[in-house]
Amino acid sequence: MNKKLTFCVIMVGVALTSSTLPDQELNESIKRGKEVYALYCQNCHLEDGKGMAGINPPVAKADYMKKPADSLINVILKGQSGEVMVNSKKYNVPMPSQEYLTDEQIADVLNYSKNSWGNKIPGVITPTMVKALRNKK
Repeated sequence: MNKKLTFCVIMVGVALTSSTLPDQELNESIKRGKEVYALYCQNCHLEDGKGMAGINPPVAKADYMKKPADSLINVILKGQSGEVMVNSKKYNVPMPSQEYLTDEQIADVLNYSKNSWGNKIPGVITPTMVKALRNKK
């Protein structure tokens, strides 16, 4: 009888742990992403994510952040030039490539941006996703 009870308790514990693990991993990614943002993004997009009117687009409450993960990753990996629309406003200042960032840093900063300043955009970006695009020629 004790073996069955012990087994049940272990299985419930495993189920609870595995169901919260992705949230824990996302929270850790967001925490690391805040640091990456402060070091590499904040100068242009500002601490509050609101960007610089007419110059650098916002990432806070930005419809642009709802783009597919591949698009967001590629903007960081390859940079972006030409006109871009964010929240119905035009921006036309090039964003340089940030390909020197690691796969984890890129995933983390995107997870942070998708979950900060009023953004609550579903989907997790992983280092594996970044690596796949980085290696795609």
